[in-house]
Amino acid sequence: MNEFDLVVLTADMDNGRLKEGDVGTILTVYSEGKAFEVEFVTLTGEAVAVETLLPHQIRAVRSSEMLTTRDLAMLS
Repeated sequence: MNEFDLVVLTADMDNGRLKEGDVGTILTVYSEGKAFEVEFVTLTGEAVAVETLLPHQIRAVRSSEMLTTRDLAMLS
């Protein structure tokens, strides 16, 4: 996985805002793929979170997948 690749979160995050299946963009690759800085945004581009994740916490987007939505305002 490389910078600017879209990736999918493989499990819910402890912070409660990010859920398995959320799509993010890799901003930085650390130590040849040992960790990744990933940004998650709303569909209008508002930043939701930037997380440092390990390889087992994300996976590459598959060409057969379709994006879905969920309303973060419902979490409040």
